[in-house]
Amino acid sequence: MRRFHEGMIAVLKTFALAAPAALLALASPAGAQDMPYTPGTYWEVASIDVEDGMEPQYIDFLAGQWRKSQEFAKSKGYITDYHVLTNMNPRDGEPDLYLVTEFERMYDTAEQLRQQREYEAMMKRTERQLMGESGARGKMRTLKGSMLLRELTLSAR
Repeated sequence: MRRFHEGMIAVLKTFALAAPAALLALASPAGAQDMPYTPGTYWEVASIDVEDGMEPQYIDFLAGQWRKSQEFAKSKGYITDYHVLTNMNPRDGEPDLYLVTEFERMYDTAEQLRQQREYEAMMKRTERQLMGESGARGKMRTLKGSMLLRELTLSAR
């Protein structure tokens, strides 16, 4: 897969929920040919609310461990790209940051688990340790939610 944001566990959960919907969306290729678009890459967008006064620490985490995990996923071909976007004009209740990860396809469970083991080996931590670290980051941020989007590449009509 590709989303090693806040640990690969979130990725596995996302794909487990999203895979059936993705399969349904691709189930009718004949109908899709009538539409002026080609399905493109997937974009996972995590909405992050950074706790007051914790911005420097959380940005340090993103620039360090998070970036390292994203670069690892990119080097393995699990993701195509990633971005950190700041909400310049947040309205009440909106997140401060969006962590965006782009990938080309969904992976089956066996492949997701294989990738998780690779990630754990690279990070030199177990799944339990990674989950604990993610929980500890709760002092710095709140994960407000995530979306799984798919790009549509428009063609001329």
